[in-house]
Amino acid sequence: MDAVVTAGGVPAQDDPLYEYSQGRSKALVELAGRPMIQWVLDALAGARRVERVAIVGLEEASGVTCGGKPLGFVPSQGDMIPNIQAGVRWVASQNPRATHALLVSSDIPAITTEMVDWVLDAVEGGDYDLYYTVVEKAVMERRFPGSKRSYITTSDAVVCGADLNVVGVRAALDVAHRSLWDKVVEARKNAFKQAQLVGFDILLRLLTRRISLRYAEENISQRLGIRGRILRSPFAEVGMDVDKPWQLELLRQDLARRAIAA
Repeated sequence: MDAVVTAGGVPAQDDPLYEYSQGRSKALVELAGRPMIQWVLDALAGARRVERVAIVGLEEASGVTCGGKPLGFVPSQGDMIPNIQAGVRWVASQNPRATHALLVSSDIPAITTEMVDWVLDAVEGGDYDLYYTVVEKAVMERRFPGSKRSYITTSDAVVCGADLNVVGVRAALDVAHRSLWDKVVEARKNAFKQAQLVGFDILLRLLTRRISLRYAEENISQRLGIRGRILRSPFAEVGMDVDKPWQLELLRQDLARRAIAA
């Protein structure tokens, strides 16, 4: 399977991470001697099922590598969903028979090859349109106490979303799904539109903790018109992204310890 690494984010001057990026891509912020994205690429380099990697939002001049695996550099399209689609198009151009692509954010630098392999093993042979990975709160807090993630509470789990997922090529690119992705982009920062998208009844049940994770999986998938499956990852690192300065510093210390141990 080919991987798409999204690296198009450039912190604005009012972003707390601007102090670290200084107008450059967040993916290139240094952590323990390497650009943030390089830690991600090193994890992908060792993954036995990852064949090629598309980086969306960086140029070849950035100097990042992936252990000899073929790299494609795709220009940023300006937003998350268009960037994912551009990366998946690159995957389809390299392998017209590709059915799925691994989606990886450049700001989860603590991931390892073992974690990448776990996701790819979990989806092997499946035909869902989207595999969405979550991490339980207890797992996250045990590994990264004080990380201040945002959690969703259901009747049987308290989880946060992760940034190591798998999408079907057809679902990402088909005209039939285009309106869905447009709505997802439109609803990203609007709670009312999110409720319209997944259904007010489901949202209310989530808010009152009256549905299970499996119920949410099945019914939200039905509402969106896709076949989705939730993966419960045992690894906190897949959900530990860098959104705030304290998260960056936390991961700098964590990766520095890893580098010393190696």
